[in-house]
Amino acid sequence: MPTPAEQIYRDAVALPTEVRADLAERLIASLADDISPEFTSAQLAEVRRRIGEVESGAVNLIPGDEALARVRSLLAQRLPPEHGR
Repeated sequence: MPTPAEQIYRDAVALPTEVRADLAERLIASLADDISPEFTSAQLAEVRRRIGEVESGAVNLIPGDEALARVRSLLAQRLPPEHGR
């Protein structure tokens, strides 16, 4: 027998797309209620710090596709051969 969460999931994926999207948004918004204000403040401070670094020229941004290529290259160098290298 499925768990209550599994049953809710099965019922939810059977809903029309628009209803699922609304439900997903509402569930995600409900998670915000569980985040401590201190954590949220720390995240906001970090975002502001990073924006300041970019705006001041202290750091340079690179395109997303280039960043992903770098990460993939680093992973390929470090993963054992059985991981598709």
